Amino acid sequence: MRRIDVAQAAELIKQQSRILILTHRNPDGDTLGSAFALMHAAKKLGITAKVFCCDVIPEKYSYMYCSEDFGELSDAYVITVDVADNKLLGSGEIEKYKDRVSLCIDHHISNREYAENLLLRDCAAACEIIYDVILALGVEIDCKIADCLYTGISTDTGCFMFSNVSDRTHLIAADLITNGANITDINRIMFETKSMGYFMLEAAALQTVETMLDGKCAVMTITKEMMAKTGTCESDCDGIAGIPRKIEGVLVAATIRERDDNTFKVSLRSHAPVDSAKICLKLGGGGHARAAGCEIRKDYFEEDKAKLLSAIKEELESI
Repeated sequence: MRRIDVAQAAELIKQQSRILILTHRNPDGDTLGSAFALMHAAKKLGITAKVFCCDVIPEKYSYMYCSEDFGELSDAYVITVDVADNKLLGSGEIEKYKDRVSLCIDHHISNREYAENLLLRDCAAACEIIYDVILALGVEIDCKIADCLYTGISTDTGCFMFSNVSDRTHLIAADLITNGANITDINRIMFETKSMGYFMLEAAALQTVETMLDGKCAVMTITKEMMAKTGTCESDCDGIAGIPRKIEGVLVAATIRERDDNTFKVSLRSHAPVDSAKICLKLGGGGHARAAGCEIRKDYFEEDKAKLLSAIKEELESI
């Protein structure tokens, strides 16, 4: 598969009459912001466009789209956004598209290059790339598109606190604000509003935290039983993953979350110079230097957890 630049990606999109934009499973602000921003831009060009995901989109992102914007689209040009590996699309109806992806727009170090790739690993968020693509399409960024793009950039940078933030990240955000991004409401919804169930889940999860490797590593576990008792779901866990990294002396934190598909999702968060992506790649995962993920098999939990801790230990010893 070939690498392409922003101008080439925009030209490919312009040539289409129908596009279907896919997000990764358990969608976050960046994959959704990228998808719906590109969808809105395509519609301005007269292209029929929809967004599709294997999971239910959390209610907090409802301001990005309306019901007819979501769903499958036959005979469409298929694009993925913020999806480093087509296996991350998930299961169910979306699986039929895994081998039909024509264009991948992404910023992950671990991208598998499974389609024509617009891959800019230095970008803090996929929405930064989509911003450039939309400008290359000649589409004016209105308040709806600005809301989508700002959501992706702010959430993937921890409201501009993470080390992936660059001067250009701020310049793009400033332009989005100029074009009407509702940053007051978006920041409140994304960073300040949590359900009571979330607080109960956080309290339960904190009880499981254990430190190891001379206090440089912290591990936290979230079980399905915890989520059932607190009435929470996978999307409620997104803000919890980074909490153990806040412990003084901890350089890398792993949050291990039980899923319905007989696996555990590992969310790794680290401080420089620990490379989270390097650790997760050893277990078949990937991501970014300071935030990455992989899976642990339920039937081999202790074995896989030991591999994870071994990989973490190797990385800590190498720095």
